[in-house]
Amino acid sequence: MLLPWLWTAAGAQAVSFPEFGSAIPGHMDVTYLDLARMVIPGLAGNSNGFYRGGLPIEMRHIEGPDGGGSPPETSGLSNAGVLAIKAGGKDRLAMLYDLGDSPDSAEGYAVLALYDITDKPKLLDAVNVALDRGTYFREPGKLSVGPNDDIVITMSAHFNSSQNYAITPLIMLRDDKFQLIDMIFTFDENLCAYSRKQDVAFQTIADGQPYAAVKVTVTDATVLNGESCDGQPPKPEAHAISVAYHWDKKTLHYVKDTDALDRLAGENAKRF
Repeated sequence: MLLPWLWTAAGAQAVSFPEFGSAIPGHMDVTYLDLARMVIPGLAGNSNGFYRGGLPIEMRHIEGPDGGGSPPETSGLSNAGVLAIKAGGKDRLAMLYDLGDSPDSAEGYAVLALYDITDKPKLLDAVNVALDRGTYFREPGKLSVGPNDDIVITMSAHFNSSQNYAITPLIMLRDDKFQLIDMIFTFDENLCAYSRKQDVAFQTIADGQPYAAVKVTVTDATVLNGESCDGQPPKPEAHAISVAYHWDKKTLHYVKDTDALDRLAGENAKRF
C-alpha cells in the first residue's frame, strides 16, 4: 500500500548552467571545463564562448548494449546542465553534455556524467542518455527517494510545426553507477481545431523499502481552440494515467505495477 508523501520533488532551480570557466564548489583551482575534459579530452573554447573537442571517452548507452549510436567525431557545445545529487549518502555532481548529432543515429549523442568532487575531483561514471535529437535534464531534474539517495530525470525530444515527441528516462544510482528505471513516451499535437497534450508529473512515496516508490502520472488532455476547421473535432477531455515503481529487493531494480504507460506509448505511436 502506498503511504502519504515522504519526500517531495526538488525545486525547479536544482539544475544550473554555469560558465565552463568558473570554479566548481569547494575547489577554486578546478573549473567545470576540467570536469568536462574528463569526458571530452581536448575540449577548448573559442572567442564566442563555444567549446569544441574530439571524441568523448567510450561509454555504454543507458538502454543497454543495443541502444544509441556513435558519437560525433567533433564534439561541440556552449554549456552543460549541472545537478547536485545524493547517491548512497554521498554528495555527487551530475553533468549533462548534449554533443549534437550522431553520424549513424537520429537520436543524437548526450553524455550524463557522475563526479565525486568531495576531494580531488574524479569521474565515477558516464553514459549516453540520448533517445532523440535534443537531450537535457527534465524539471525537476531529480527526485529524492530517501534521505541519502536521488534519482535523475532527463528528457530527449524533437518537434515540428504541429507535433512534439518526448522520451523521459528515470535513472537511479547504485554503487556510483547509473541504472535505468524506465522510459516514459509522450506525444503532443497542435492541430487546426484542437490541441492534445500529455503532461508528466512525479511523486515519491514511502512504502517501507530502502528506496521510496516513484509514481509517474501522465495527464492526457484534449482542448478545443475555437477554430472552425474541416471535420468534426474530438470532444474536450482529460484523463490521468499513473504508474508506480516499487523497489524489489530480490532483483535490485524498480518494478512497475502496471503497463498503462506502455499502452499509452503504443497508442501514441499510431498517431505519429
